[in-house]
Amino acid sequence: MDVHELERWRSRLQSDRGLPAYRLIADMINEDIESGRFQARDRLPPLRDLANALGINYTTAARAYNEAKTQGLIDSHPGSGTFVKGKVALVSPSRGGYEMTMNLMIEPAIPTLVEQVRDSAMSVIARQDLYSMLRYQSFGGSVQAREAALKWLDQRLSHAVPEQVLVCPGIHSVLVGLLSQLARPGQQVCVESLAYPGIKAIAAQLGLTLYSLERDSDGPLVRPFEEVCKRGGVAALYLNPTIHNPTTTVIPKGRREALADVALRYSVPIIEDDAYTLLNEESVIPIADLAPELTYYIMGTAKCFGPGLRSAFVHTPTRRDAQRLSGVMRALYVMSSPLVDSLVSNWILDGTAEAMRKAVRNEAIGRLRLAEKYLGTHRIQSAEGAFHLWLSLPKASNWNPSELAVQLRQEGVSAVASAAFSTDNNPPDALRLCFGGPITRDQWEEGLQYVADMIHQPAYLSSLTT
Repeated sequence: MDVHELERWRSRLQSDRGLPAYRLIADMINEDIESGRFQARDRLPPLRDLANALGINYTTAARAYNEAKTQGLIDSHPGSGTFVKGKVALVSPSRGGYEMTMNLMIEPAIPTLVEQVRDSAMSVIARQDLYSMLRYQSFGGSVQAREAALKWLDQRLSHAVPEQVLVCPGIHSVLVGLLSQLARPGQQVCVESLAYPGIKAIAAQLGLTLYSLERDSDGPLVRPFEEVCKRGGVAALYLNPTIHNPTTTVIPKGRREALADVALRYSVPIIEDDAYTLLNEESVIPIADLAPELTYYIMGTAKCFGPGLRSAFVHTPTRRDAQRLSGVMRALYVMSSPLVDSLVSNWILDGTAEAMRKAVRNEAIGRLRLAEKYLGTHRIQSAEGAFHLWLSLPKASNWNPSELAVQLRQEGVSAVASAAFSTDNNPPDALRLCFGGPITRDQWEEGLQYVADMIHQPAYLSSLTT
Protein backbone atom coordinates (compact mmCIF):
# COMPACT_ATOMS: atom_id res chain seq x y z
CA MET A 1 0.00 0.00 0.00
CA ASP A 2 1.65 3.25 -1.09
CA VAL A 3 1.75 6.72 0.49
CA HIS A 4 -0.85 8.13 -1.92
CA GLU A 5 -3.42 5.52 -0.85
CA LEU A 6 -2.84 6.34 2.82
CA GLU A 7 -3.22 10.06 2.08
CA ARG A 8 -6.52 9.35 0.34
CA TRP A 9 -7.72 7.36 3.36
CA ARG A 10 -6.66 10.14 5.76
CA SER A 11 -8.54 12.74 3.71
CA ARG A 12 -11.64 10.54 3.70
CA LEU A 13 -11.48 10.09 7.47
CA GLN A 14 -11.29 13.84 7.97
CA SER A 15 -14.19 14.60 5.64
CA ASP A 16 -16.56 11.72 6.42
CA ARG A 17 -17.81 11.78 10.00
CA GLY A 18 -20.85 9.58 9.39
CA LEU A 19 -19.22 6.38 10.67
CA PRO A 20 -16.77 5.53 13.44
CA ALA A 21 -13.22 5.63 12.08
CA TYR A 22 -12.67 1.89 12.45
CA ARG A 23 -15.82 1.08 10.45
CA LEU A 24 -14.92 3.58 7.75
CA ILE A 25 -11.44 2.09 7.37
CA ALA A 26 -12.96 -1.37 6.95
CA ASP A 27 -15.35 0.06 4.35
CA MET A 28 -12.46 1.66 2.48
CA ILE A 29 -10.59 -1.66 2.42
CA ASN A 30 -13.71 -3.28 0.96
CA GLU A 31 -14.10 -0.49 -1.62
CA ASP A 32 -10.47 -0.83 -2.70
CA ILE A 33 -10.91 -4.57 -3.13
CA GLU A 34 -14.06 -4.07 -5.18
CA SER A 35 -12.42 -1.41 -7.36
CA GLY A 36 -9.34 -3.51 -8.01
CA ARG A 37 -6.92 -1.20 -6.17
CA PHE A 38 -6.23 -4.09 -3.81
CA GLN A 39 -5.46 -7.58 -5.04
CA ALA A 40 -5.32 -10.84 -3.13
CA ARG A 41 -2.21 -11.06 -0.92
CA ASP A 42 -1.43 -7.33 -1.07
CA ARG A 43 0.28 -6.35 2.18
CA LEU A 44 -1.30 -3.70 4.44
CA PRO A 45 0.70 -1.43 6.77
CA PRO A 46 1.51 -2.58 10.32
CA LEU A 47 -0.90 -1.21 12.92
CA ARG A 48 1.44 1.47 14.26
CA ASP A 49 2.31 2.67 10.76
CA LEU A 50 -1.39 2.79 9.86
CA ALA A 51 -2.23 4.74 13.02
CA ASN A 52 0.55 7.27 12.41
CA ALA A 53 -0.30 7.72 8.71
CA LEU A 54 -4.01 8.27 9.36
CA GLY A 55 -3.72 10.30 12.55
CA ILE A 56 -5.64 7.80 14.69
CA ASN A 57 -4.71 5.91 17.84
CA TYR A 58 -3.40 2.36 17.89
CA THR A 59 -6.64 0.96 19.37
CA THR A 60 -8.73 2.39 16.53
CA ALA A 61 -6.32 0.95 13.96
CA ALA A 62 -6.55 -2.48 15.65
CA ARG A 63 -10.36 -2.29 15.69
CA ALA A 64 -10.36 -1.37 11.99
CA TYR A 65 -8.29 -4.41 11.03
CA ASN A 66 -10.38 -6.63 13.29
CA GLU A 67 -13.57 -5.35 11.62
CA ALA A 68 -12.11 -6.00 8.15
CA LYS A 69 -11.01 -9.46 9.24
CA THR A 70 -14.49 -10.23 10.59
CA GLN A 71 -15.92 -9.28 7.19
CA GLY A 72 -13.51 -11.72 5.54
CA LEU A 73 -11.55 -8.97 3.76
CA ILE A 74 -8.10 -9.44 5.28
CA ASP A 75 -6.06 -11.96 7.21
CA SER A 76 -3.12 -11.63 9.60
CA HIS A 77 -0.18 -13.95 10.04
CA PRO A 78 2.07 -13.43 13.09
CA GLY A 79 5.55 -12.49 11.94
CA SER A 80 4.43 -11.98 8.34
CA GLY A 81 1.95 -9.11 8.50
CA THR A 82 -1.59 -8.32 7.36
CA PHE A 83 -2.73 -9.20 3.85
CA VAL A 84 -5.76 -8.68 1.63
CA LYS A 85 -7.69 -11.91 1.18
CA GLY A 86 -9.18 -10.86 -2.12
CA LYS A 87 -12.58 -12.00 -0.93
CA VAL A 88 -15.61 -11.07 -2.97
CA ALA A 89 -18.60 -11.69 -0.67
CA LEU A 90 -21.19 -11.32 -3.41
CA VAL A 91 -20.79 -14.09 -5.94
CA SER A 92 -22.80 -14.34 -9.12
CA PRO A 93 -21.99 -17.94 -10.06
CA SER A 94 -20.89 -18.78 -13.58
CA ARG A 95 -23.11 -20.93 -15.76
CA GLY A 96 -20.05 -22.95 -16.67
CA GLY A 97 -19.46 -26.45 -15.40
CA TYR A 98 -18.75 -27.20 -11.76
CA GLU A 99 -16.74 -30.11 -10.43
CA MET A 100 -19.56 -32.37 -9.34
CA THR A 101 -17.68 -35.58 -8.46
CA MET A 102 -20.31 -37.15 -6.25
CA ASN A 103 -19.91 -38.16 -2.64
CA LEU A 104 -21.10 -41.72 -3.06
CA MET A 105 -22.41 -43.77 -0.17
CA ILE A 106 -20.33 -46.66 1.12
CA GLU A 107 -21.71 -49.96 -0.18
CA PRO A 108 -21.42 -52.49 2.69
CA ALA A 109 -20.35 -55.91 1.43
CA ILE A 110 -22.54 -57.82 3.90
CA PRO A 111 -24.41 -60.67 2.14
CA THR A 112 -27.13 -60.93 4.79
CA LEU A 113 -27.81 -57.19 4.57
CA VAL A 114 -27.95 -57.24 0.77
CA GLU A 115 -30.41 -60.12 0.97
CA GLN A 116 -32.54 -58.23 3.51
CA VAL A 117 -32.71 -55.20 1.20
CA ARG A 118 -33.62 -57.39 -1.78
CA ASP A 119 -36.32 -59.32 0.12
CA SER A 120 -37.88 -56.11 1.40
CA ALA A 121 -37.97 -54.65 -2.12
CA MET A 122 -39.50 -57.81 -3.57
CA SER A 123 -42.22 -57.80 -0.96
CA VAL A 124 -43.26 -54.31 -2.08
CA ILE A 125 -43.50 -55.40 -5.71
CA ALA A 126 -45.38 -58.56 -4.77
CA ARG A 127 -48.10 -56.98 -2.66
CA GLN A 128 -48.68 -53.64 -4.39
CA ASP A 129 -51.13 -53.08 -7.21
CA LEU A 130 -48.71 -52.49 -10.11
CA TYR A 131 -50.94 -50.05 -11.98
CA SER A 132 -51.43 -47.93 -8.86
CA MET A 133 -47.70 -47.23 -8.91
CA LEU A 134 -47.77 -46.26 -12.59
CA ARG A 135 -50.43 -43.57 -12.25
CA TYR A 136 -50.11 -39.88 -11.54
CA GLN A 137 -50.07 -39.13 -7.82
CA SER A 138 -50.72 -36.04 -5.72
CA PHE A 139 -47.47 -34.32 -4.83
CA GLY A 140 -46.13 -34.88 -1.33
CA GLY A 141 -46.44 -38.63 -0.92
CA SER A 142 -49.04 -41.24 -0.03
CA VAL A 143 -50.26 -41.81 3.52
CA GLN A 144 -47.71 -44.63 3.97
CA ALA A 145 -44.90 -42.52 2.50
CA ARG A 146 -45.64 -39.66 4.89
CA GLU A 147 -45.81 -42.10 7.81
CA ALA A 148 -42.35 -43.37 6.90
CA ALA A 149 -41.08 -39.80 6.39
CA LEU A 150 -42.25 -38.87 9.89
CA LYS A 151 -40.47 -41.89 11.35
CA TRP A 152 -37.26 -40.84 9.58
CA LEU A 153 -37.61 -37.18 10.63
CA ASP A 154 -38.51 -38.07 14.22
CA GLN A 155 -34.96 -39.36 14.68
CA ARG A 156 -33.88 -35.71 14.73
CA LEU A 157 -36.84 -33.32 14.90
CA SER A 158 -38.81 -32.93 18.12
CA HIS A 159 -41.85 -31.24 16.57
CA ALA A 160 -42.53 -32.97 13.22
CA VAL A 161 -46.14 -32.39 12.10
CA PRO A 162 -47.66 -34.63 9.36
CA GLU A 163 -49.34 -31.72 7.55
CA GLN A 164 -45.96 -29.95 7.23
CA VAL A 165 -44.12 -32.88 5.63
CA LEU A 166 -43.57 -33.44 1.91
CA VAL A 167 -42.02 -36.49 0.25
CA CYS A 168 -39.86 -35.24 -2.63
CA PRO A 169 -37.60 -36.67 -5.38
CA GLY A 170 -34.25 -35.95 -3.69
CA ILE A 171 -32.69 -33.18 -1.61
CA HIS A 172 -31.26 -31.40 -4.66
CA SER A 173 -34.75 -31.06 -6.12
CA VAL A 174 -36.01 -29.60 -2.83
CA LEU A 175 -33.23 -27.00 -2.92
CA VAL A 176 -34.23 -26.00 -6.45
CA GLY A 177 -37.84 -25.67 -5.36
CA LEU A 178 -37.07 -23.70 -2.21
CA LEU A 179 -34.72 -21.23 -3.88
CA SER A 180 -37.27 -20.76 -6.67
CA GLN A 181 -39.89 -19.98 -4.04
CA LEU A 182 -37.92 -17.91 -1.53
CA ALA A 183 -35.50 -15.81 -3.59
CA ARG A 184 -36.47 -12.83 -5.72
CA PRO A 185 -34.35 -10.83 -8.18
CA GLY A 186 -31.93 -8.57 -6.33
CA GLN A 187 -31.99 -10.65 -3.15
CA GLN A 188 -29.09 -12.67 -1.78
CA VAL A 189 -28.81 -16.23 -0.47
CA CYS A 190 -26.31 -16.53 2.38
CA VAL A 191 -24.02 -19.56 2.19
CA GLU A 192 -20.76 -20.56 3.83
CA SER A 193 -17.45 -19.74 2.15
CA LEU A 194 -17.18 -23.49 1.50
CA ALA A 195 -20.45 -25.09 0.43
CA TYR A 196 -22.07 -27.99 -1.41
CA PRO A 197 -21.29 -27.42 -5.14
CA GLY A 198 -24.91 -28.15 -6.03
CA ILE A 199 -26.03 -24.92 -4.37
CA LYS A 200 -23.67 -23.01 -6.66
CA ALA A 201 -25.05 -24.78 -9.71
CA ILE A 202 -28.65 -24.11 -8.66
CA ALA A 203 -27.91 -20.43 -8.04
CA ALA A 204 -26.32 -20.13 -11.48
CA GLN A 205 -29.29 -21.78 -13.15
CA LEU A 206 -31.79 -19.54 -11.35
CA GLY A 207 -29.70 -16.40 -11.75
CA LEU A 208 -29.37 -15.91 -7.98
CA THR A 209 -26.60 -14.14 -6.08
CA LEU A 210 -24.81 -15.95 -3.27
CA TYR A 211 -23.47 -14.01 -0.29
CA SER A 212 -20.44 -15.81 1.13
CA LEU A 213 -20.10 -15.97 4.93
CA GLU A 214 -16.63 -16.45 6.36
CA ARG A 215 -16.32 -19.59 8.45
CA ASP A 216 -14.06 -21.01 11.14
CA SER A 217 -13.69 -24.50 12.58
CA ASP A 218 -17.23 -24.28 14.06
CA GLY A 219 -18.99 -23.21 10.85
CA PRO A 220 -20.18 -19.83 9.50
CA LEU A 221 -19.39 -16.75 11.58
CA VAL A 222 -22.38 -15.04 13.15
CA ARG A 223 -21.30 -11.42 12.84
CA PRO A 224 -21.00 -11.33 9.01
CA PHE A 225 -24.45 -12.92 8.81
CA GLU A 226 -25.92 -10.25 11.07
CA GLU A 227 -24.16 -7.47 9.13
CA VAL A 228 -25.68 -8.53 5.81
CA CYS A 229 -29.10 -9.00 7.46
CA LYS A 230 -28.94 -5.41 8.73
CA ARG A 231 -28.48 -4.18 5.17
CA GLY A 232 -31.57 -6.12 4.04
CA GLY A 233 -32.29 -8.12 0.91
CA VAL A 234 -31.43 -11.55 2.33
CA ALA A 235 -33.75 -14.20 0.88
CA ALA A 236 -32.52 -17.18 2.91
CA LEU A 237 -29.65 -18.74 4.85
CA TYR A 238 -28.52 -22.12 3.50
CA LEU A 239 -26.76 -24.42 5.98
CA ASN A 240 -25.43 -27.97 5.93
CA PRO A 241 -24.79 -28.08 9.69
CA THR A 242 -24.08 -31.74 10.48
CA ILE A 243 -21.12 -33.46 8.77
CA HIS A 244 -20.74 -30.50 6.47
CA ASN A 245 -19.88 -31.11 2.84
CA PRO A 246 -16.91 -30.75 2.31
CA THR A 247 -15.27 -30.08 5.71
CA THR A 248 -17.30 -32.56 7.87
CA THR A 249 -17.83 -29.80 10.48
CA VAL A 250 -20.68 -30.33 12.96
CA ILE A 251 -21.82 -26.85 14.00
CA PRO A 252 -21.92 -26.80 17.82
CA LYS A 253 -25.03 -25.86 19.77
CA GLY A 254 -23.89 -22.36 20.71
CA ARG A 255 -23.18 -21.37 17.11
CA ARG A 256 -26.50 -22.86 15.97
CA GLU A 257 -28.34 -20.83 18.61
CA ALA A 258 -26.56 -17.63 17.59
CA LEU A 259 -27.32 -18.10 13.88
CA ALA A 260 -30.94 -18.95 14.66
CA ASP A 261 -31.21 -15.84 16.86
CA VAL A 262 -30.07 -13.55 14.03
CA ALA A 263 -32.42 -15.22 11.56
CA LEU A 264 -35.33 -14.79 13.96
CA ARG A 265 -34.59 -11.13 14.62
CA TYR A 266 -34.44 -10.34 10.90
CA SER A 267 -37.09 -12.88 9.75
CA VAL A 268 -34.69 -14.66 7.38
CA PRO A 269 -35.82 -18.16 6.26
CA ILE A 270 -33.35 -20.98 6.97
CA ILE A 271 -32.78 -23.96 4.67
CA GLU A 272 -31.30 -26.73 6.82
CA ASP A 273 -29.81 -29.43 4.59
CA ASP A 274 -29.24 -32.34 6.99
CA ALA A 275 -28.32 -34.97 4.41
CA TYR A 276 -25.64 -36.61 6.57
CA THR A 277 -27.17 -36.23 10.02
CA LEU A 278 -28.10 -39.89 10.58
CA LEU A 279 -24.48 -40.93 10.06
CA ASN A 280 -23.64 -38.83 13.12
CA GLU A 281 -24.55 -40.30 16.51
CA GLU A 282 -23.55 -37.29 18.62
CA SER A 283 -26.43 -35.49 20.30
CA VAL A 284 -26.98 -32.29 18.31
CA ILE A 285 -30.06 -30.09 18.18
CA PRO A 286 -31.39 -29.24 14.70
CA ILE A 287 -31.66 -25.56 13.87
CA ALA A 288 -35.27 -26.36 12.98
CA ASP A 289 -35.90 -26.97 16.69
CA LEU A 290 -34.36 -23.58 17.52
CA ALA A 291 -36.25 -21.59 14.88
CA PRO A 292 -39.17 -23.81 13.76
CA GLU A 293 -41.19 -20.87 12.41
CA LEU A 294 -38.47 -20.08 9.85
CA THR A 295 -36.71 -23.34 9.03
CA TYR A 296 -37.19 -25.70 6.11
CA TYR A 297 -35.64 -28.93 7.40
CA ILE A 298 -34.52 -31.52 4.83
CA MET A 299 -33.41 -35.14 5.26
CA GLY A 300 -32.97 -37.79 2.61
CA THR A 301 -32.05 -41.40 2.00
CA ALA A 302 -29.21 -40.99 -0.54
CA LYS A 303 -26.49 -41.12 2.13
CA CYS A 304 -27.91 -44.27 3.72
CA PHE A 305 -29.23 -46.11 0.65
CA GLY A 306 -27.49 -44.59 -2.33
CA PRO A 307 -28.29 -41.77 -4.75
CA GLY A 308 -30.13 -44.08 -7.14
CA LEU A 309 -33.12 -43.68 -4.84
CA ARG A 310 -33.92 -39.98 -5.08
CA SER A 311 -36.05 -39.61 -1.99
CA ALA A 312 -36.11 -36.74 0.47
CA PHE A 313 -38.36 -35.48 3.23
CA VAL A 314 -38.86 -31.78 3.95
CA HIS A 315 -40.53 -30.35 7.04
CA THR A 316 -41.79 -26.81 6.42
CA PRO A 317 -42.29 -24.01 8.99
CA THR A 318 -46.10 -24.02 8.59
CA ARG A 319 -48.89 -25.89 6.82
CA ARG A 320 -49.28 -22.96 4.45
CA ASP A 321 -45.58 -23.18 3.58
CA ALA A 322 -46.03 -26.88 2.83
CA GLN A 323 -48.88 -26.07 0.45
CA ARG A 324 -46.87 -23.37 -1.30
CA LEU A 325 -43.78 -25.57 -1.66
CA SER A 326 -45.95 -28.43 -2.89
CA GLY A 327 -47.24 -26.19 -5.68
CA VAL A 328 -43.70 -25.17 -6.70
CA MET A 329 -42.45 -28.76 -6.63
CA ARG A 330 -45.44 -30.00 -8.62
CA ALA A 331 -44.72 -27.40 -11.31
CA LEU A 332 -41.04 -28.43 -11.45
CA TYR A 333 -41.23 -32.22 -11.02
CA VAL A 334 -44.93 -33.25 -11.26
CA MET A 335 -44.46 -35.88 -8.54
CA SER A 336 -41.98 -38.18 -6.90
CA SER A 337 -41.82 -41.77 -8.14
CA PRO A 338 -44.55 -43.89 -6.44
CA LEU A 339 -42.37 -46.99 -6.85
CA VAL A 340 -39.38 -45.35 -5.18
CA ASP A 341 -41.60 -43.95 -2.44
CA SER A 342 -43.01 -47.42 -1.77
CA LEU A 343 -39.57 -49.04 -1.65
CA VAL A 344 -38.12 -46.39 0.66
CA SER A 345 -41.19 -46.41 2.92
CA ASN A 346 -41.06 -50.17 3.31
CA TRP A 347 -37.34 -50.12 4.14
CA ILE A 348 -37.89 -47.46 6.81
CA LEU A 349 -40.94 -49.08 8.37
CA ASP A 350 -39.56 -52.65 8.48
CA GLY A 351 -36.12 -51.66 9.87
CA THR A 352 -34.07 -52.36 6.74
CA ALA A 353 -33.07 -48.69 6.43
CA GLU A 354 -31.77 -48.64 9.99
CA ALA A 355 -29.71 -51.79 9.38
CA MET A 356 -28.19 -50.19 6.28
CA ARG A 357 -27.46 -46.95 8.14
CA LYS A 358 -25.57 -48.80 10.88
CA ALA A 359 -23.58 -50.82 8.36
CA VAL A 360 -22.59 -47.71 6.39
CA ARG A 361 -21.55 -45.89 9.56
CA ASN A 362 -19.49 -48.79 10.89
CA GLU A 363 -17.62 -49.23 7.61
CA ALA A 364 -17.04 -45.48 7.37
CA ILE A 365 -15.43 -45.45 10.80
CA GLY A 366 -13.12 -48.32 9.78
CA ARG A 367 -12.05 -46.46 6.64
CA LEU A 368 -11.53 -43.24 8.60
CA ARG A 369 -9.14 -45.04 10.96
CA LEU A 370 -7.07 -46.04 7.90
CA ALA A 371 -7.02 -42.42 6.69
CA GLU A 372 -5.77 -41.27 10.10
CA LYS A 373 -3.02 -43.89 9.94
CA TYR A 374 -1.72 -42.87 6.51
CA LEU A 375 -2.42 -39.13 6.46
CA GLY A 376 -2.20 -38.18 10.13
CA THR A 377 -4.94 -36.76 12.32
CA HIS A 378 -3.32 -33.28 12.26
CA ARG A 379 -3.80 -32.99 8.50
CA ILE A 380 -7.33 -34.31 8.00
CA GLN A 381 -10.70 -33.22 9.27
CA SER A 382 -13.52 -35.75 9.41
CA ALA A 383 -16.30 -37.11 11.57
CA GLU A 384 -17.15 -40.63 12.59
CA GLY A 385 -19.76 -41.90 10.15
CA ALA A 386 -18.78 -39.57 7.31
CA PHE A 387 -17.52 -41.13 4.09
CA HIS A 388 -15.55 -38.07 3.06
CA LEU A 389 -12.74 -36.13 4.70
CA TRP A 390 -11.09 -32.74 4.30
CA LEU A 391 -7.36 -32.89 3.62
CA SER A 392 -5.16 -29.82 4.17
CA LEU A 393 -2.08 -29.76 1.94
CA PRO A 394 1.35 -28.98 3.41
CA LYS A 395 2.76 -25.69 2.15
CA ALA A 396 6.16 -27.27 1.56
CA SER A 397 4.78 -29.47 -1.23
CA ASN A 398 3.68 -26.45 -3.33
CA TRP A 399 0.81 -28.51 -4.73
CA ASN A 400 -2.02 -26.73 -6.51
CA PRO A 401 -5.15 -28.47 -5.13
CA SER A 402 -6.80 -28.67 -8.57
CA GLU A 403 -3.74 -30.24 -10.18
CA LEU A 404 -3.34 -32.74 -7.36
CA ALA A 405 -7.04 -33.67 -7.50
CA VAL A 406 -6.76 -34.43 -11.22
CA GLN A 407 -3.70 -36.61 -10.63
CA LEU A 408 -5.36 -38.49 -7.79
CA ARG A 409 -8.52 -39.15 -9.82
CA GLN A 410 -6.37 -40.65 -12.55
CA GLU A 411 -5.26 -43.18 -9.94
CA GLY A 412 -8.82 -43.96 -8.87
CA VAL A 413 -8.93 -41.74 -5.77
CA SER A 414 -12.13 -39.67 -5.56
CA ALA A 415 -10.60 -36.24 -4.92
CA VAL A 416 -12.17 -32.81 -5.42
CA ALA A 417 -10.23 -29.53 -5.08
CA SER A 418 -11.38 -26.84 -2.67
CA ALA A 419 -12.23 -24.48 -5.54
CA ALA A 420 -15.30 -26.61 -6.32
CA PHE A 421 -16.77 -25.68 -2.93
CA SER A 422 -15.50 -22.11 -2.60
CA THR A 423 -18.05 -19.30 -2.73
CA ASP A 424 -15.67 -16.44 -1.82
CA ASN A 425 -13.04 -16.78 -4.56
CA ASN A 426 -10.45 -17.62 -1.92
CA PRO A 427 -10.25 -21.44 -1.70
CA PRO A 428 -7.84 -22.94 0.85
CA ASP A 429 -5.08 -25.40 -0.03
CA ALA A 430 -7.23 -28.45 0.57
CA LEU A 431 -9.05 -31.39 -1.04
CA ARG A 432 -12.15 -33.39 -0.28
CA LEU A 433 -11.42 -37.13 -0.43
CA CYS A 434 -14.38 -39.51 -0.69
CA PHE A 435 -14.15 -43.14 0.35
CA GLY A 436 -17.58 -44.44 -0.62
CA GLY A 437 -18.88 -45.98 -3.81
CA PRO A 438 -17.91 -49.33 -5.32
CA ILE A 439 -14.50 -49.66 -3.66
CA THR A 440 -13.35 -52.09 -1.00
CA ARG A 441 -11.48 -51.22 2.16
CA ASP A 442 -8.30 -52.67 0.60
CA GLN A 443 -8.69 -50.41 -2.45
CA TRP A 444 -9.17 -47.42 -0.16
CA GLU A 445 -5.97 -48.31 1.69
CA GLU A 446 -4.07 -48.49 -1.61
CA GLY A 447 -5.44 -45.09 -2.53
CA LEU A 448 -4.38 -43.66 0.82
CA GLN A 449 -0.83 -44.89 0.31
CA TYR A 450 -0.74 -43.10 -3.03
CA VAL A 451 -2.19 -39.88 -1.53
CA ALA A 452 0.37 -39.94 1.29
CA ASP A 453 3.23 -40.42 -1.19
CA MET A 454 2.02 -37.55 -3.38
CA ILE A 455 1.48 -34.93 -0.66
CA HIS A 456 4.83 -35.63 0.97
CA GLN A 457 6.80 -34.87 -2.15
CA PRO A 458 7.20 -31.47 -3.84
CA ALA A 459 4.85 -30.94 -6.75
CA TYR A 460 7.68 -30.48 -9.22
CA LEU A 461 8.79 -34.08 -8.60
CA SER A 462 5.45 -35.55 -9.63
CA SER A 463 6.34 -35.44 -13.31
CA LEU A 464 9.39 -37.55 -12.56
CA THR A 465 7.42 -40.23 -10.74
CA THR A 466 4.44 -40.65 -13.07
